[in-house]
Amino acid sequence: MALQANRKSLILAIFTLVGVVLVGKLFYIQLIDKSYRLSADNNVLRRITLYPARGIIYDRKGELLVYNEAAYDLLVIPSQIKPFDTAKLTSLLHISREQLAESLAQAKQYSTYKESIILKQISATDYGYLQEALHEFPGFFTQARTLRYYPHPTAAHLLGYVGEVNERIIFEQPYYKSGDYIGITGLEKSYEKELRGKRGVQTLMVDVHNRIKGSYAHGAYDTAAIAGRDLHLSLDLALQQYGEQLMRGRIGSIVALDPSNGEVLAMVSSPSYDPNLLVGRIRSENFKNLDTSREKPLFNRATMALSPPGSTFKIVNALIGLKEQVVFPKTGYSCHGRYPVGRGVGCHNHPYAADITSAVRMSCNTYFCYVFRNLIDLRRFDSIEGAFRNWEREVHSFGFGQKLGIDLPGELNGIVPSVPFYNRYFRKGGWNSLTIISLAIGQGELSTTPLQMANLASVIANRGHYYQPHLMRSVVGKETSHFEPQRYDLDIEPSYFTPVVEGMYQAVNADFSTGPTGWRARVPGLDICGKTGTAQNPHGEDHSVFISFAPRDNPKIAVAVYVENAGPGGRWAAPIAGLMIEKYLSDSVRNKVMEEYVLNGR
Repeated sequence: MALQANRKSLILAIFTLVGVVLVGKLFYIQLIDKSYRLSADNNVLRRITLYPARGIIYDRKGELLVYNEAAYDLLVIPSQIKPFDTAKLTSLLHISREQLAESLAQAKQYSTYKESIILKQISATDYGYLQEALHEFPGFFTQARTLRYYPHPTAAHLLGYVGEVNERIIFEQPYYKSGDYIGITGLEKSYEKELRGKRGVQTLMVDVHNRIKGSYAHGAYDTAAIAGRDLHLSLDLALQQYGEQLMRGRIGSIVALDPSNGEVLAMVSSPSYDPNLLVGRIRSENFKNLDTSREKPLFNRATMALSPPGSTFKIVNALIGLKEQVVFPKTGYSCHGRYPVGRGVGCHNHPYAADITSAVRMSCNTYFCYVFRNLIDLRRFDSIEGAFRNWEREVHSFGFGQKLGIDLPGELNGIVPSVPFYNRYFRKGGWNSLTIISLAIGQGELSTTPLQMANLASVIANRGHYYQPHLMRSVVGKETSHFEPQRYDLDIEPSYFTPVVEGMYQAVNADFSTGPTGWRARVPGLDICGKTGTAQNPHGEDHSVFISFAPRDNPKIAVAVYVENAGPGGRWAAPIAGLMIEKYLSDSVRNKVMEEYVLNGR
């Protein structure tokens, strides 16, 4: 009997304990833990993702380059849909019945209880009409988004564009989820973390007619969206627009830098496009058209187009020669229209090049063939390979054959040939200074970008150093951060630059009879220094190249112009550079004759 009584007591205790646990759990669920109530109320609650506004972008003078406009996405929860007027909804959305039916089918396939996007990027105007009638469409609701807008159809390659994340991006970067947008190219990509901001969430109560009745739990579960940080660029909007105007109808690039700090003042890639074409629902079709265009307007030629530097590279060989003392400021070489050794290199008619200054001014091919051979045959090295490696190292110090570190994606290294390259191409011991003599005049296996050419102009302007090129000046938000560019110093005495700079000055400003090659870049009172180049093109007319800086002392701007299939550098590249320099330094252009020549070809 006692045993039975104990069993009854044990069973009663167990049931009592279970009852207490269940009552306690119910008490916790009903009165303490609100998350269960929130889950139970799912059918009358709506969670809205609050997308932050991306940061705004300004030029160096505070001119607005990129800002945001309101847009809306239409979403649906299939389980909440009730019979509705299909014709009216498709009319409000400007889509076909088939498009709506397909979107609804995809939403049901994804989930009947979770929201799916039916239509993205509805304009503010269309949203106004839709919102008035939204109560007629149970299960449908909207969420606010923003779209980028470009008040000036300029600088598309620099600013870049924004697109929706794909599965690969979501996998690689867990921050993002389906429906988010991310910078795809340009500064939008480089400064994505600064520009994107932080998402928020809002929980709303809706009635049986899908109308919002207010915030749930007085916003206790809401989090605010945090807007992205604003960018202030070094870009000069007026100069950028003028450069694009000068390059209209041409293929090539203009890069303008401030040599004192590496700031990009203008970066033109032509042909270009209106950045607004890659915004909103029209983006996909426009992107396809731009991407398949024969002119490749999406391609940023300023940082990605590789071409020989041509005669502008003679300056580099001159400075390396002066450093290695294989040539001196007063060294002279006769030309007679051709470099006379080996197969020879042709040259144009000009007076005797009595020194480095006149050789730079007249761009004598023969002179710089002598200089280059002296460098590669330099006796203090035990072999051709050793001398060439020394030359290659010096060329790299100017910023060639490597990325300069500009804050834009896709920058290319350029090409400076190496000993292993020539050993593979000619076989080891099968080449010498005459074999590669085309490097003396910036041809052969050399390839540079327009950005690297502008950087060369900065090196000369600074008499031996340059700064990392960059577009960012400051990032503004809760706190302001400023871009601090890296400085790079060449191991070349500043005094060696004096005869070279004088030659560049004379190339633009000397009397025509002495053979200047860049006179079309001349602007009275601005002391422009420049060097022309004609890059050989086996597939058509040569490319027109010009590098320059001004003023001669305390320079404020360095410019490189590369115009494809345009002939000698003095024909088109030089006048374009001169006009860009005048526009920046004088804030106007008085040389209307040259401007008319460039804009209208006469």
